[in-house]
Amino acid sequence: MKSPFRSVSRLVLSAVVAGGLLASAQAADAQSLIRDTEIEEILHRDADPILRAANIDPKDVQIVLIGSKDLNAFAAPRVMGVFTGLILETKNPNELQGVLAHETGHLAAGHSARSGEMNAAGMKPFLLTMGLGILAAIAGAPDAAAGLASSAGYFGTLGAIGFSREQESRADQAGATLLDKAGLSGEGLAEFFDNFRYQEVFAEARRYAYFRTHPISSDRIEALRSRVAKLPNYDKVDSPQAMAEHAIMRAKLDGFINPGVAITKYDEKAKDYPSRYARAIAYYQLKEPERALKLIEALLAEQPDNPYLWELKGQILFEFGRAPEAEAPQRKSVSLKPDAPLLRINLGQTLIALEDKQKVLEGIDELKKSLLREEDNAVAWRLLAEAYDKLDQDGLARLATAEYNFNIGDMRQARVFAMRAREMLGKGTPEWRRATDIVLVAQPTREDLRRLGREGSSLTHTH
Repeated sequence: MKSPFRSVSRLVLSAVVAGGLLASAQAADAQSLIRDTEIEEILHRDADPILRAANIDPKDVQIVLIGSKDLNAFAAPRVMGVFTGLILETKNPNELQGVLAHETGHLAAGHSARSGEMNAAGMKPFLLTMGLGILAAIAGAPDAAAGLASSAGYFGTLGAIGFSREQESRADQAGATLLDKAGLSGEGLAEFFDNFRYQEVFAEARRYAYFRTHPISSDRIEALRSRVAKLPNYDKVDSPQAMAEHAIMRAKLDGFINPGVAITKYDEKAKDYPSRYARAIAYYQLKEPERALKLIEALLAEQPDNPYLWELKGQILFEFGRAPEAEAPQRKSVSLKPDAPLLRINLGQTLIALEDKQKVLEGIDELKKSLLREEDNAVAWRLLAEAYDKLDQDGLARLATAEYNFNIGDMRQARVFAMRAREMLGKGTPEWRRATDIVLVAQPTREDLRRLGREGSSLTHTH
């Protein structure tokens, strides 16, 4: 199964596994959900100080990375979304943090909550895109997949929010305050908006989506610049580590999303890590695995404890039909970063692909461990279903399929497979009770309820 950022995993563009940038970088203008442990961690390091300044626990916020060339971002209760186009347009971490602070300012002011049409206008098409991506991936056409919804429950309130100029100014001021409270400079916030000052003269259709919903003006930019220049932390600069991570994030996105461009953008003679990383990923995306692996081996010689390089190596080997060789590097990635569920999912996928019952059993164990941290990860549930099916454990396979469908929002299929699972599982076992719970919360039919009643199943279970 193919995935571009599997190490989406990487970009969950294409869908499948959840370990590397899972995405087949295609459909540049389509929105697609991306999962990538390395990028998500960098984004959290950028966003967490701002969230804490707003009295929001970062652990309660899901960072959503959306594959799209558009420049956009949003913040809503329990979720913060960043488009890849925005990351690639920011010159440094402080500019990105400025946008995130601005969006957090909207959230803190309750602007998104007051946008009554947000759900209807924005989320339906977004969720539809994600759903179609899943179907394409499952059908064996990952290159046609628009996205993978591994955590669909988080996305109930996103969408196209339109703010007034007054709300924009208030969010500017709130964002500036949050940045300073977090010990960060507000210069990047002003610089970012100044870089796109020309957007106000464009026709609506030609503007970036962000500036269609967040009206910008020269007066507003000057007022913001004047405000941040007076704050105590204005002269603070990004740390060398933050700059390096920002460069790595941009290079990784370029390699996965724009491989043809990355090959020329990042000089072949360049010795810096981001350039070589981007080229390795780009060669992988351009179906030149040997050239990619050669570059990765050189990088691993310098950074033998980098879990994302081992992840990328394993991803390439797996996707080019070398699953037995992929096992060792994927094990290494997990040993270096045992708390990353996406890396365990990649390893689990490889193990269940091997023709060895013990490996399949170990793969099941890895997938279960990943679900302890991301219980709603649809990819892990789908792979578990495959693994149980290989072992002829039909009841567990159907239960895992029910879990998969439940987590992508297909209540009908979730109910159908849960009912089938109940017929094959021992009555009263934890698995049987779990299947019953799914039936009860997945819009059961009257006949389903009658059957449960005849069996004496408790109707008080909760999912």
